[in-house]
Amino acid sequence: MKKIALIFAVLFVPFILQAQSVEGLWKTIDDETGKEKSIVKVYESDGKLYGQVVRVLDKKPGTVPKCTECEGKMKNKNIEGMTIVFGLEKNKDKWEGKDGILDPAKGKYYKCKIWLESADKLAVRGQIGPIGRTQTWHRMK
Repeated sequence: MKKIALIFAVLFVPFILQAQSVEGLWKTIDDETGKEKSIVKVYESDGKLYGQVVRVLDKKPGTVPKCTECEGKMKNKNIEGMTIVFGLEKNKDKWEGKDGILDPAKGKYYKCKIWLESADKLAVRGQIGPIGRTQTWHRMK
């Protein structure tokens, strides 16, 4: 019986733990239009959480979307490949950070909180003070 339990643990626990992680590829959905916008790779580095745009889905064919509304060093940079989630720190079951997320469409940074709603749904909340909005991102299979 112990051998069976050990085999189960070795084979299945990594999958269970991965399903509980915010890391991975996520399809972003615009909370205002309901349209798919991009694919973001969420990853942890040195105990902090980051997110990088892998692909923009709602672009016109043959175009390279740029962050035209951004200021400073981000101005007119390609959105694909751009880091948009910055150095969030774990706080219980959420990841949080001041100026932790960039909205490339508006060129603005927001305080950010990220948490799993389920194994395949990620809640991403950007806010300024008490005002904010939450998007649900969907895990890519």
